[in-house]
Amino acid sequence: MKPTNPVFTGIDTTVFETMSRLAMTHGAVNLGQGFPDVDGPEDILQAAARALLEGPNQYPPMLGVPELRQAVADANNRFYGLDIDPLNEVLVTSGATEALADCILALVSPGDEVVLIEPLYDCYLPLVKRAGGVPVRVRVTPPDWNLDRQALRNAFSDKTKAILLNNPMNPTAKVFTEDELQFIADLCLRHDAYAICDEVYEHLVFDGKAHRPLMVLEGMRERTVRIGSAGKTFSLTGWKVGYVTGPASLLDPIAKAHQWVTFTTPPALQKAVAFGLRKDDGYYHGLARDLMAKRDRMAQGLSALGFAVLPCAATYFLTCGIEGLGLGRTDIEACETLVRQAGVAAVPVSAFYGSDAPTGYIRFCFCKREQVIDEALARLSAFLTAGRAESA
Repeated sequence: MKPTNPVFTGIDTTVFETMSRLAMTHGAVNLGQGFPDVDGPEDILQAAARALLEGPNQYPPMLGVPELRQAVADANNRFYGLDIDPLNEVLVTSGATEALADCILALVSPGDEVVLIEPLYDCYLPLVKRAGGVPVRVRVTPPDWNLDRQALRNAFSDKTKAILLNNPMNPTAKVFTEDELQFIADLCLRHDAYAICDEVYEHLVFDGKAHRPLMVLEGMRERTVRIGSAGKTFSLTGWKVGYVTGPASLLDPIAKAHQWVTFTTPPALQKAVAFGLRKDDGYYHGLARDLMAKRDRMAQGLSALGFAVLPCAATYFLTCGIEGLGLGRTDIEACETLVRQAGVAAVPVSAFYGSDAPTGYIRFCFCKREQVIDEALARLSAFLTAGRAESA
């Protein structure tokens, strides 16, 4: 038979799904896939229920319901001082992954080079390849995740169409500094490149700091698209509501890609997200504060067990070194050991690299209830204590 598309044929199932399946099989505490174990605010759920019952439940406008596009524009102004036209510069998508696909399909032509910073969210590479783009990878490396500026400078050329920037960054929990962002912006301007900015963790930044979009830097307003996620902002990952903000000249082709991918997103959920985006500052501060407390709870527990816990400035995730714990030769073996024998699921950080990955780090998700975090730590403690007793 004729071959199917080589980009997707034989590609591994996403590591998040794989580890979640293993967690279910072994009755493990799932600290692998990045989703909260409680639903979002009750008032947002009620807003969705009302909108569902009141209707209409037919096709909404392709770009998104007016209420949500206005709310996204208002949020851009409120948090970042960006003046956004809700009619022509906002697009609602069925999740941030669809938004990424739309942006890449619309902006990248066959042969265009796209700069990617590893470790990277696992959909980036196949989406760029499917668009015919040529991935040019630069990496940040644990434990400090510093940006190699010379390597990034060398990655840009006249063939560069775009950089795909994840900030705050999954899985590193890195927040790019103002100086790093300016360096990236300068390269985009020098090489006439677009910036596709995955900013789904924009409101999950800790220690009193705030997210700063690349779009706000001088010269970047007309060449940047930024992607947000209601799933991350409101702990409603199953709703799959995302939004793209960008100049009309770029939103137009991105919207055309969107119309042939999903066309629309459930209107009741869109209206509820519009309600959510208008919540007061107390909600946003509380979200970051609560997650930071969970980060600290898990980090202290893991450190006490011998994991080398790396700094975490944002997101849902802690990256840990596993040297000396006897969990296996690689991060993949370590995660398999933990899920099968300790009853705790984590994710190998090597899964976020294309090749030649560091293999001594695993990632734990901390956006869980305190009792779930404590149960996971208790299981890890029991497993590691037993292993040390056997080796003594």
